Amino acid sequence: MKKKNNLILIFIGPLLFALCYLLIPASVFGSREGCAAVGAVAWMAFWWITGAVDYAVTAFLPIALNALFCITDMSAVIANYASETILLLLGASILTASWEETGLDRRIAAKFLSLVGSKLRRQIVFWFVLCTILSAVLPNAVVCAAMTPIAVSMLRYVGEKDISKSRMGSLILLTIAYATGVGGLASPLGGAMNLVTVDYLEQVTGEEFMYIEWVIRFLPIMVILVISNIIMLLIGCKKTDELGGSREYFKQQYASMPKMSKEEKWSLFLFLLATLLSFTRQFYQELLPGLKPAYVFIICAILSFFITKSNGERLMRWGTTQKKIVWDLIYVFAGGLALGTLINGSGAAKAIGNMVANADFSGGFVLILVIVALTLLLSDVTSNTATAAVAMPIVLSIVNGIGENPVPYIYIASIGVNLSYMLPTSIRAIPVGYGLEPKYMLKKGMPITVVVIALMSVTAYVMLKFWPLFSTT
Repeated sequence: MKKKNNLILIFIGPLLFALCYLLIPASVFGSREGCAAVGAVAWMAFWWITGAVDYAVTAFLPIALNALFCITDMSAVIANYASETILLLLGASILTASWEETGLDRRIAAKFLSLVGSKLRRQIVFWFVLCTILSAVLPNAVVCAAMTPIAVSMLRYVGEKDISKSRMGSLILLTIAYATGVGGLASPLGGAMNLVTVDYLEQVTGEEFMYIEWVIRFLPIMVILVISNIIMLLIGCKKTDELGGSREYFKQQYASMPKMSKEEKWSLFLFLLATLLSFTRQFYQELLPGLKPAYVFIICAILSFFITKSNGERLMRWGTTQKKIVWDLIYVFAGGLALGTLINGSGAAKAIGNMVANADFSGGFVLILVIVALTLLLSDVTSNTATAAVAMPIVLSIVNGIGENPVPYIYIASIGVNLSYMLPTSIRAIPVGYGLEPKYMLKKGMPITVVVIALMSVTAYVMLKFWPLFSTT
């Protein structure tokens, strides 16, 4: 019976694609290729959420569908499977593969738990605040790739080895993914999508945009976002939910561990070096313009294969290391990027935006709600940067058409561009690669999406009406 049900789920995926491709008029999504791209979203989302096939297998559908239906340039689709972010994730995965071999993972976990404590509520608040702060000034993919393995080590140490079956483990990994997305909105340095926004602001005003102005304008929004997201994540958490023993117990565990070995020190040093160089790129980018975070992690990953044990043997060899690399993470992330390429390359995203632009809006709360909802939902199926590139000119055309000041509406669009919660695309693929089930992400992400759209729409409307600074450059 279970096998029969799984066959039905497998069949529904291509059926959804066929319905989108054959029944939706080409004019709705700009072309027949646009319909195919939307069908690919439906197919992949259904398979990811139901787990009809392995998540990594689903991630290769963009290549197969593009080969059959010529949705967009194939080289652009394939490039996603070896992008800089993919190399970053591969390098980070190799570096953390040595942790289990040396026992560093247990040492890090015990130290972390002795400092933060094992209460689930405290863990969620800590991870959310930490990752939000870091991703405000650093690429969110780097933050998520660096923080997730540390959290996974902690979870394994307390016995939560299977994330897919661990409610507490799933919640912590989801917290990291959501926080890194929220943090990106805090400053223009949070991601390339914000630099797209800054470029449009400078085009509209004809003046250089000062980054500090962004921080000031978005501060009230950030406060509301952080508080609301944490509250939503804490819903369902019991006061008694705890990861193992007390803080004192883990202090004793850490104190009883032997002195850190040479192999542990090298494993930790290379990971910290890669993370530090990625976080401080602005200080050396003129001297070494090609040394981007992805390549820093790859270089340090190569160096990790030269670590030797006390007996002179190599700590890591490819034959054993490749078994510890989280390949699911890499392919699911790549599949999400490729899906975004189909949506944008086919013109489907632009067609969706044009439908909104052609609607009869007169400004006010309804327009704000539509902008926030559209940009946030687009960010769930394509990259944040691609959403910004598609959405900003559409927002400008709508606002100019009704004779409103475009500046606050560009800010409003930036809110949705940075946020997304439901599908394992972009950085949300990282926790999925470590075992988080996409259906759990959808279950938690849907109510947060609804709440955030409503909260951000109301907040933006109030700021537009009663805070003059939000409407000026």
